[in-house]
Amino acid sequence: ACLADTGRHDEALALERKIHASFATRGNSDENTIISGVNLCGSLQKLGRIDEAISFMSDELLPVARKLGVDHHLTLSLSQNLAKALMSSPKRTRENLRLNQQRGIDAIHPNSGDDMLAAEAMVQDVVQRRRRVFGRAHPATVHAESALSRVQGDLARA
Repeated sequence: ACLADTGRHDEALALERKIHASFATRGNSDENTIISGVNLCGSLQKLGRIDEAISFMSDELLPVARKLGVDHHLTLSLSQNLAKALMSSPKRTRENLRLNQQRGIDAIHPNSGDDMLAAEAMVQDVVQRRRRVFGRAHPATVHAESALSRVQGDLARA
């Protein structure tokens, strides 16, 4: 984080990759591995490597959910971060969304430009789980609700 704070993002990313690799020897469902993976994805997103972040988190989410449970705070954080990356995806263009709506595409397909719809579904799920597990006033719940408002606003403008 200190390297990134001083604008040395590439060095920060290299260090986060090393840290994650060292934790990954414990398995992808180890809590430290997950936390370092979430940090790594944050750096990837800051550097505009959205597709890499999406791919990484997509691969990690199911094993994490199986090991820790779908209501675990790390599973929820990973889901919300994946949704954030999907919202930033280059595939998320208004034109793609309009074309898909005109075609009547309801299913989420990775090549159909429906990343925002996938993000909305993920964040809605995270919000419901956080409300149930942590309550409405918990900061993580409030943060998830704010993310849901943003993605719904983006969809409404599309």
